[in-house]
Amino acid sequence: STEATMSGTDPDTAAGGSTAVDPKLLEILVCPITKRQLIYDRQAGELISEAARLAFPIRDGVPIMLVDEARPLDAEPEAADGRES
Repeated sequence: STEATMSGTDPDTAAGGSTAVDPKLLEILVCPITKRQLIYDRQAGELISEAARLAFPIRDGVPIMLVDEARPLDAEPEAADGRES
């Protein structure tokens, strides 16, 4: 219920998931740059904008939608690839 979420007894946060985000909030949030839908990475605690290649952090269940706080995704794939010429 909405009351449970508002009072801080949401099952996701009660179980220690400090990055749990309200599903209704995820439906309306978009990338501040591209205005496209975001992908929720629960394990990393981030909202991913594939179009902008940025990962926005989630702190205490609150998405931080500031470009200055976002982590660029471009650095990741090359390091994870493991192949060098």
